[in-house]
Amino acid sequence: MTHVCRVDEIEDGGARRFDIEGHRIAVVRIGDEFHAIGDRCSHANYSLSDGVVWADDCVIECPKHFSKFDLLTGLPDVFPATQPVPVYVVNVTEGEVEVQLP
Repeated sequence: MTHVCRVDEIEDGGARRFDIEGHRIAVVRIGDEFHAIGDRCSHANYSLSDGVVWADDCVIECPKHFSKFDLLTGLPDVFPATQPVPVYVVNVTEGEVEVQLP
């Protein structure tokens, strides 16, 4: 696991981009749960961490064309995005967020 940030560095319902060992990752916080997905929209090179987090649906919306990506699977819901983004295993230990890189 690779250390990413402290829990309190991401607000509830927020997302933040991290560049880690060649991976561009969006870490999203929903309550006490953290999710990590590839930060590039699969339709265009837009940062998903700049998009809206829909906590009830567990998705993040691309700020450019409004495709929403499932935080558990990386799958988009509507066009124009058709390809999933990668998802990463997240571990939270003693207030630290860690991500498992492939």
